[in-house]
Amino acid sequence: MKGDRVEIVIDAGSGTTRTYDVTATRAVATTQIDTAELRVTEWRFAPDTSTGPHRHEYPYVVVPLTTGRLAITAPDGGVSMAELVTGRSYHRPAGVEHDVKNANAFEFVFVEIEIKGA
Repeated sequence: MKGDRVEIVIDAGSGTTRTYDVTATRAVATTQIDTAELRVTEWRFAPDTSTGPHRHEYPYVVVPLTTGRLAITAPDGGVSMAELVTGRSYHRPAGVEHDVKNANAFEFVFVEIEIKGA
C-alpha cells in the first residue's frame, strides 16, 4: 500500500552500499476464493494507489466496504469519478478496461466477484 516504505540496500562494491527508499503505489489484491465458477478478490487501496491498467476477462460485481470516490481512467486517458457507498453493489460486463485509483485521503476497500461461468 502507498505509504508503506521499504529500504533497499545494494552492494555497490569496494565495501560500500547504496540505499534507496521505495514507496508502494499499487492497491493490494487478496484472492479469497478462486474456483471454476467464480473468483472473489478483496481490493485495498491506500490513498493515491491504483490497480494499474487492466481488462476484465469476466463479468463482475463490486461490493464496496467503504464509502468514497474512485478515479476511473479509461484507455483513452479520460477520467471519471465513481461515488461508491458501503454495501451498494454494482456490476459490469466482461471486457471493461480501466485503471482504478483511490481518490480519498483514507483507505478504500471493496470486494470484487468475477463470474467465470457466465
